[in-house]
Amino acid sequence: MDFVDLQGASGQTYRFRRWPSSGHHPPIAGNYALVRAADRQVFELGAMDNLSEAGLNLTAPADGLELFTRLNVSRGRREAEHADVWAALPNAHSAVA
Repeated sequence: MDFVDLQGASGQTYRFRRWPSSGHHPPIAGNYALVRAADRQVFELGAMDNLSEAGLNLTAPADGLELFTRLNVSRGRREAEHADVWAALPNAHSAVA
């Protein structure tokens, strides 16, 4: 699973890409989702100004959890997308940095 599509409360679908296997991510703003691969359950959603720090700031994912990211340019859009997806996933933890 290289991508995961998450649907927001608005009905809009947002595509997240698996964290690079190299362990390095470009220093660009965006959103992230920590997802259990087996059933695609989302455990955490977040938005950051620098996704290259996402792997450092998150606690080590438990077995079966994978990190996915979505690149966004503007803070407004990033926060709006985060709020939309989070509203559709009431059991997910939310973090905005």
